[in-house]
Amino acid sequence: MFTLHQEGRADRPEVENLYDLSFAPGRTLLSSYRLRDGVAPVAELCRVARDEGGFLGGAIRYWPVRIGRAQALLLGPVAVHPTAQGEGLGAALIRDTLERARLLEWGRVMLVGDEPYYSRFGFSRLTGVEMPPPTNPERVLGLALRPNAWAGVAGQVTRHA
Repeated sequence: MFTLHQEGRADRPEVENLYDLSFAPGRTLLSSYRLRDGVAPVAELCRVARDEGGFLGGAIRYWPVRIGRAQALLLGPVAVHPTAQGEGLGAALIRDTLERARLLEWGRVMLVGDEPYYSRFGFSRLTGVEMPPPTNPERVLGLALRPNAWAGVAGQVTRHA
């Protein structure tokens, strides 16, 4: 049984180790990481999943970004430890944090990922929203947390000032 908690300072090294384990060695070279450089994550949406023994089963983070004049959340990374995969932990982290984002009055969330997986949370392909290269445009997905939150939002995704 895992319990979700806000990520704290003491969790960070273990979370980074989980991301290293879960993703390719060059993960920090991806364009999405350039959007995170020098920008603090949205602390209230950075969550970890731990079991009763303290084992870190999963983690998720969100970052503020801009698309033109619009503000959005960039979901990611989200990772589940290989020994905890298949238990719905990733889905629990995503659902929990999307609801928290709604309560915090964020309007829109985007990510780079597989539409067949993320569509079950309401994400769909964004047209007109451009991640820095070499991102595949078909993997740029968005979710409106408020009605019509993506209406008229287009352009290059940039770092939040």
